Order: sequence, then structure tokens, then C-alpha cells
Amino acid sequence: MNLRNLSLTILTAGAAMLVAFSPSVNKTTIATSVKDSIIYGKLPADSGFEKTIKGKQTHLFVVKNKNGMEAAITNYGGHLVSLLVPDHEGKMTDVVLGCGSIDGYVKAGASYYGATIGRYGNRIAKGHFTLDGKDYTMFINNRPNSLHGGKEGFDRKVWDAKKTDNQTLELTYVSKDMEEGYPGTLSVKVVYKLTNNNAVKISYEATTDKITVVNLTNHSYFNLNGESNGTILNHIVQIDADNYTPVDATLIPTGKIEPVKGTPFDFTVTATIGANINDTNEQIKNGKGYDHNFVLNKHGFTTPVATVKGDKTGIVMKVYTEEPGLQFYSGNFMGGANTMKYGEKDKHRTGFAMETQHFPDSPNQPQFPATTLRPGQIYKTQTMYKFEK
Repeated sequence: MNLRNLSLTILTAGAAMLVAFSPSVNKTTIATSVKDSIIYGKLPADSGFEKTIKGKQTHLFVVKNKNGMEAAITNYGGHLVSLLVPDHEGKMTDVVLGCGSIDGYVKAGASYYGATIGRYGNRIAKGHFTLDGKDYTMFINNRPNSLHGGKEGFDRKVWDAKKTDNQTLELTYVSKDMEEGYPGTLSVKVVYKLTNNNAVKISYEATTDKITVVNLTNHSYFNLNGESNGTILNHIVQIDADNYTPVDATLIPTGKIEPVKGTPFDFTVTATIGANINDTNEQIKNGKGYDHNFVLNKHGFTTPVATVKGDKTGIVMKVYTEEPGLQFYSGNFMGGANTMKYGEKDKHRTGFAMETQHFPDSPNQPQFPATTLRPGQIYKTQTMYKFEK
């Protein structure tokens, strides 16, 4: 389903956005700034999300649950553009950073705002790995390593998309053999679903015709105070991980698994993001803050692996996953180079990411959980971000 019958309402309160449907409209856009936030009637034909890229059409899709929670997703890169959740006063707050057009996402590329990441999320050392005795080389886009699938990962592809119901969007993509250097034709399905208990559930599935490696994730940047509403340094965080994987100066894991206790990485007890972010710890220096994989304790999908609370709105986000790792990124490389959908720049540490995943560089580190997928096997995993007030 494309964006027929769409009208857009953007509310200025707390940088919140509402997306609603109208029978007379077939295009959509997002206001370029909070000052431009007005009720749109018939929207312009040159909508920022209606674009043709390499012969395929992009759109913006809106899903909502029965409680009024809404998400906007584009099939360009599977980006989660906005996510409206109620704060402690019931006000709808957009807790995901996003761009206001496809052109914005193209420009922001390497920032990966809300993107679906593949074929391999996170870093692969020197863009190289070996499978069944064969060497494979990927594009080096994060020197000296390959990051998030290479030069044109899944975040830059136009996915096929359909709304299966008002709460669910299904995205599919076929990655050709040797695309970005990865072996095997990989058929991928990613499903975004808004549940009625105010969660975004993301389900991933993939099959291959040759041995390959797969590590899919979502790279949303969250600010639980609302996009364009200050830094995330006073957000309160708890991560159910007794260990993490230290990295070298290029952010590749050293291969060791070390305890978080007694380090700035100990979020087994709640702490603000900013409490130790400028610590003299070598790992903090390597990451320029937090940009590390946490080794999650044993858990089921009904138990959260991480909890974050916005200090201004009281919004609580609980993360559930079937993955063994969680990359906690504190927005260290955000530098104001991109304009977000409400007209504000993506200033330093105004968003954080919690990317559920297998570990970085696993294809080169056999002691880590394996990311190999063979013909006849099905890659299947799910992650959920649940919001409370």
C-alpha cells in the first residue's frame, strides 16, 4: 500500500507529530520545521517521500495501534521515520530521530537514522572474512573496516512493501549473490508491527542459496524527550549484561569478553548516559563515548534486556530481543551535519541507539556466536521496543 488517502497533521507540542488519513489526498510530506507545523489538506505532488530511485518507487507508510500510537516508515532503506508515543501527561511525543524526505536520508546516509541494516550489521575487520576456505572482501566504508553492509547496504535499497493490516508493514528485498561482496542470493523479509501494548515489534527472516553471513538490525536513534528536545545525557539506562566486548582503536572487538563491573560500562544498576561518558577509561576513549557491544545475560523474549527512561517526559522504553548482543551507541559522531524532520540539526548526542545484534566481526572471531547461514536454513529473529509512561 502506498500513501493514497493521506493527510498529515504535525503538532508542535513537544515536537510531536501525528499522521492521519484523508480520502482526498494521494501524496505526503513532513513539515521542514516546527514553525511549519500546520494541518495539511491537499498535499503537494512533489512529496519528499515519493521518489524514483533506480527504477523503484519510494513511499512513506503509516501504521497505528488501537491506542493512538503511530509509526511512519519509508521503504527506502526500511527507515523508521517517526514514532509517536504518549508521555506521562498523555501528550504524543515523537521519540525517533528522522529526516523529512528521501533526499534527507540519502544525504545522511552514513548516519543510518532509523535504517534497516544488512547484510551484516556493525563492523567487519578490514572488510574481509573466510567461509568454507573461500576469502570474501567487502567495501571499506568505515576505515579500515566495513560497516553496516558496505557502500550500499540494505539501508540504501528500495524495498518492496505492503501493509498487511493497519498495524503492520511488511518489507521484502532480494540481495543478489556477491552484492557488496557477500556470497549467496539472500531473500529477506522484515516486518514492523505496532502492538496494542504500545510496542514496535520488528521481525526478521532470511534464506540463502549459498553459505553466507547475516546480521540484521534496526538503527533507530531515540530521544525519549522527543526529537529536537536536547541531549540524551540525562536519560536513565539499565542493561542486563554482566559483560561486554572491548574494542581496539578502530572499534573492532579485541576478541575478549570482559566484565562491566567496576567500569563505566556497568549498567546492571541504573545510571544516566552522561554519568561516565567522559571517563578516562581507554574503552570510552576508543568509542568517543559508548559504541560497544554488550553481551546480554540469558533471557527470554518476555524479559527486557534494557530499559531507558526519558528525564523530561517520563517515557520508558523497554528492549526485548532474541539476539545475544546489544550495541549501545550514545550519538558520539553526531555533529550537526544533517537536518532532522522538525528543522533542527542532529547535534552531538541528541539521540542514542540500541541495536540488537550478533557480535561485531563475528565472521572473523569463532569464539563469538556464529552468524553463518547455509542453504536450507532460515535466519529468524525478533526485537521489540515497548513504551510505557
